[in-house]
Amino acid sequence: MKKYLNLLFFVLIGAALHGQAVLEKGTVSFVSSRNVYVKFSSTENINIGDTLFVDRNGKLIPVLEVNNKSSTSTVCTPLLSEGMEVSQEVIAKTVRKKEIPEPKKENAPPAPPQEKEVAVERANPVITPEEEEGEALFRQKVRGRASVASYSNFSDYQNLHRMRYAFSFRGENLNNSRFSTDSYITFRHTLNEWEQVKENLGNALKVYALSVKYDFTPASNLTLGRKINPRMSSVGAIDGLQYEQGVGNFIFGAIAGSRPDYSDYSFNLNLLQVGAYASYVSAGPAKFQQTTFGFLEQRNKSEVDRRFVYFQHSGELMDNLHLFGSFEVDLFEKINNEAKNALRLTNMFVSLRYRLSRNWRVSVSYDNRKNIIYYESYKSFIDRLIEDETRQGLRFGVNYRPFNLVTVGANASWRFQKNGSNLSKNLNTYVNISRLPLVNARLSLTANFLQTNYLNSRIFGARLSKDIIKRRLNGDLYYRNVNYLYGSNETAIRQNIAGASLSLVLMKHLTMYLYYEGTFDDKGQTLHRFNSRLIQRF
Repeated sequence: MKKYLNLLFFVLIGAALHGQAVLEKGTVSFVSSRNVYVKFSSTENINIGDTLFVDRNGKLIPVLEVNNKSSTSTVCTPLLSEGMEVSQEVIAKTVRKKEIPEPKKENAPPAPPQEKEVAVERANPVITPEEEEGEALFRQKVRGRASVASYSNFSDYQNLHRMRYAFSFRGENLNNSRFSTDSYITFRHTLNEWEQVKENLGNALKVYALSVKYDFTPASNLTLGRKINPRMSSVGAIDGLQYEQGVGNFIFGAIAGSRPDYSDYSFNLNLLQVGAYASYVSAGPAKFQQTTFGFLEQRNKSEVDRRFVYFQHSGELMDNLHLFGSFEVDLFEKINNEAKNALRLTNMFVSLRYRLSRNWRVSVSYDNRKNIIYYESYKSFIDRLIEDETRQGLRFGVNYRPFNLVTVGANASWRFQKNGSNLSKNLNTYVNISRLPLVNARLSLTANFLQTNYLNSRIFGARLSKDIIKRRLNGDLYYRNVNYLYGSNETAIRQNIAGASLSLVLMKHLTMYLYYEGTFDDKGQTLHRFNSRLIQRF
């Protein structure tokens, strides 16, 4: 009986001691873009999935969840949108286990000698921020493309043949290192006109991107070369240095270098610029927000050419409502060698997209951006005309899907000025059928109406697309009926435009494109366009 009472006593005492809760304190040692690292004297009593807290006025607030650990450190995921700071105190609720002495057994025979067992502790490897982020973020990702293309025009008054070579390469964390690179370079020339290339190489060679980036940490990096900063995209390409440092949800950056030459997009050290910006990025993917505010000063040789502040915002205002906006406010201007400080709103673009339901989408935008230059364009005259006349001003769009395979929509734009000049109105409507019965093809019907101070036009079109051989050969057929009326001399032009294209996958990453378009007007003039392109992806 005495033996059973002793056993019951030790069981009750052991259960009480085993359930004691202990608060263990740690400190934040590192904060990355995704994780927070907390260091403890020991993580023996902390388990993966545990919640860590901070003390606010005597109340424990949950802020982190443990998703990995070593013997003295934990890797945690933030539970709140607010950021954590290095050296901030964090508390873990743990249950400390205590050894319970075994009850003394009376009159028990001596146990036979046993071989000594050696316990091998399986300790988790020590996790450092560099190693954890290196495995997740500093992993090589390479994507590139090289192409060669020919563009031939045959008309009653001129034949023209052009060649274009392009190379693009984006390598993130090359060889799992901190180095990344981004490049996009093209070279084009007209056959039998090589002298023009010799006179100005910049007209033929276009370097749209050529940069190398080094990540000091997952939250800070330095870029050298030509690159468009996505946080200041409408500013255009920046030649020089770009530095970014992330602090919680904020990103601070600075740029120093020059701007591309206006005439041929070459490097021009006479067009110096320097600036700084601050950007806020929301913590979670839900209702993503990114806002940037910056200041730039641009010079022409040694004199100040422009000084302005920049603002850009992108994100969801509410469910299914997305906003993008950017504008610049000039602080300095110099006209006829007379410099003065003045506030002037320039280069404004605002776009709202709203998804009313699964079948309805609407959009509205306003654009008054100036001095947009296209250094390359292979669009037809019709497409360039519509784009130039409708880019600025107000634009409204609606998209409706009445059936699973049918989409209808309309876009209307209106460009206006106070004095009535440069007025344009445009209406574009379309019907898309993603799969036609029997032929298993895609059909698109369009109608475009354009009215300006000097031109009225009506364009009706149809396009049929089909996978001839699944994932190997795709073909297009299209037709346009075009009617122009120039207001200055009331000249009317009617054109019929027909075209066809083929895309053939020769190998896994090798594709060939063939394109033909013929333009026939009511005066008997014709224009034939033949294009071909070979693309190698890697």
